[in-house]
Amino acid sequence: MKELAITPRKYQETIFNTCKEKDCLVVLPTGTGKTLIALMMTIDRFKQFPLEKILILAPTRPLIEQHFESFKKNLPEDWADMQLFTGKTPSDKRKHIWKTAEFIFSTPQCISNDLEKMLYKLDEVSLLIVDECHRCLKNYAYNAVSQKYKTQATNGRVLALTASPGGDKITIAQVCENLGIKAVEIRTRDSPDVKPYLQELEFEKIDVDFPAEFVEIKILLEEIYNKKISELKHRKVLFGYASKTMLLKAQGQLIKQKKKNMNTFLAISATATALKISHALTLLETQTISSFIAYMKDLFKQAAENKSKGVQKLVKNPAFAKAYTLATTLNKEHPKIEILKKIVEEQFKKDPNSKIIIFAQFRETVRTISEQLNKIEGIIADNFVGQAIKDHGKGKMTGLKQREQKAMIEKFKSGEMNVLVATSIAEEGLDIPEVNEVIFYEPIPSAIRSIQRRGRTARLSKGTLKILVTKKTLDEVYHYSAHHKEKRMHKAIDEIKKDFDSGVRKEYQESLL
Repeated sequence: MKELAITPRKYQETIFNTCKEKDCLVVLPTGTGKTLIALMMTIDRFKQFPLEKILILAPTRPLIEQHFESFKKNLPEDWADMQLFTGKTPSDKRKHIWKTAEFIFSTPQCISNDLEKMLYKLDEVSLLIVDECHRCLKNYAYNAVSQKYKTQATNGRVLALTASPGGDKITIAQVCENLGIKAVEIRTRDSPDVKPYLQELEFEKIDVDFPAEFVEIKILLEEIYNKKISELKHRKVLFGYASKTMLLKAQGQLIKQKKKNMNTFLAISATATALKISHALTLLETQTISSFIAYMKDLFKQAAENKSKGVQKLVKNPAFAKAYTLATTLNKEHPKIEILKKIVEEQFKKDPNSKIIIFAQFRETVRTISEQLNKIEGIIADNFVGQAIKDHGKGKMTGLKQREQKAMIEKFKSGEMNVLVATSIAEEGLDIPEVNEVIFYEPIPSAIRSIQRRGRTARLSKGTLKILVTKKTLDEVYHYSAHHKEKRMHKAIDEIKKDFDSGVRKEYQESLL
């Protein structure tokens, strides 16, 4: 395409040719050029329908701003009237801008709210681009916009983009159904037409021993947890394996009950206690001792403030008190911290100009990791977290506003900072530069998030992915869970693609009923 300075790769051309003809779900690994396909589709539709609009959606403001800048950079100046909609733009101004804008970049929440208020319609939109489309489920704003688009668009076309559409066939089929998808184009890192463009990704699972002193604390907490699970089963509110998901489901059902008796109230209390102990065990097994102690202290604080009778009862439990005492007298951190320091040190010895991203689930862990890494000469690490302000026992860890997140990414790009220690905020979409190494402080059970995390390396140059797994803990469960979910996801996408290719959609449509 002469309007583009970039030459599309062969697989991008192939995918583009499908997208021109049908509403398409495009599944491509991070860093393989989904945005270029979006640009190609935008040019094609705008040429066909020059008096209509293109609507580009992404789930967060930083991500949609990134798309806006990318389009401006890659299309000739004044080629189209491009406008960025954000919540900061007053709605009456958005209504006015919509009339003359040709390419509109927005978050789905913004458009959904405007459609609800009937500020404008989508009948003049010839192309709807939905980035991170795996979010198009249930009550999410993407779904509201896509439903309106299906009924209002005169010359509609949908381009749905993601690196990971969902963990099972029903979920992926639901995303397709919600967006009115008629074709699927999927590529993985190992696809023959993609593989030559990606660098080698070395993977290493690093097993970490769970210290005997930690096991002693774990046994004490499990004693409380198992009693609560037995109580819930005795009260006939919990059946089968007591996973965290099942506990949350049981809690939700109990709270929803309109007529509550004493059994229900006691079951609600037991469920809340079980969930608190479950979280404490997660911190102990997979995170840091400092995060575990901070959480235990918070429970003592809640009890002192009379916030809950259940918490007051819990902190008086001798097993709980002993677990807390043992933790506070430990003169060591979780062994993952020392192993992590060695990994980072070795990488910077090999290449002093390295860039590393470390992913961790909890902010207190992020804080501890940064604190420890900054003790190493030559390492400049910082916390990359979301906007919310949270209390973590050592005072509040201030959240990063979006402009602060951008400024930190710029520092990381320039080398002013060389280790980004991040929560889930860095998993999705943000324009974070190529890194030499991605480290998971802990495995996560979500296939979607796992794929997005590791997509941060081995694009333009060789990269490594290291996952720290504490033996005989939840880490092992989560590691294998994500692995199997990803295998199921790819199998499900392949099956759905075959259904579309053969014109058979009945099988999974029926599964949604």
